[in-house]
Amino acid sequence: MATVWIPTPLQALTGGEATVRATGGTVKELVEDLDRSYPGFKEAIVGEGVLVRPGISVVVDGSVVKKGLLHPVGAESEVFFIPAIGGG
Repeated sequence: MATVWIPTPLQALTGGEATVRATGGTVKELVEDLDRSYPGFKEAIVGEGVLVRPGISVVVDGSVVKKGLLHPVGAESEVFFIPAIGGG
């Protein structure tokens, strides 16, 4: 199972947990698995089709991914969903 780091704004969906475990061969499958355990998670991450919502970056094993939800995830991967930080 991959380890998923949950950003603070989404921890309300995971009962306050900062890290959770999930299965899936792609980021999309991982998000779907998380949504089964934590309803609303998919809606918070997924935009239209197979796109990650604007303002959220996906990092798998230390690299920002360009394929978004289609990016492969290994059984021992670490996945981060990083929301954009506004400011000026």
